[in-house]
Amino acid sequence: MSGVHWKATRASHPARDAALASMDAVSRGAKDEWLSLFADDAVVEDPVGPSAFDPDGKGHHGREAIAAFWETAIAQAERIEFTIEDSFACGNEVANTGTITTHLPDGSAMDAEGVFTYRVDDQGRVTALRAFWEFDRAVATLR
Repeated sequence: MSGVHWKATRASHPARDAALASMDAVSRGAKDEWLSLFADDAVVEDPVGPSAFDPDGKGHHGREAIAAFWETAIAQAERIEFTIEDSFACGNEVANTGTITTHLPDGSAMDAEGVFTYRVDDQGRVTALRAFWEFDRAVATLR
């Protein structure tokens, strides 16, 4: 996982395993692999609340909407790297703290520090991915 720098525990847990697989797929630009990790009725909120990616702040519901989110947010990056400092697994969820670094086609980069949560169903498919990060704080890191 070249684009995933995992400093936290790697103790296996269904939600943590799904989070790692998600980050790995994103870092490699593997859209179809990433989409296959989600349950049919999953929701992605990245970031949580209204944003340029989700003006209504209601999240991207279902695989078709999640695929559109990929095109709007993820596909625009040259590459995306994840640095996870800590990971807390409870029940069928995990909360990871760290930084997502987005490298843009013009050579600039931006860091989004935050808390990134994943909830899975009994088959280990992601039912909710929620990213808590602040747009203005991330833009302030643009370099």
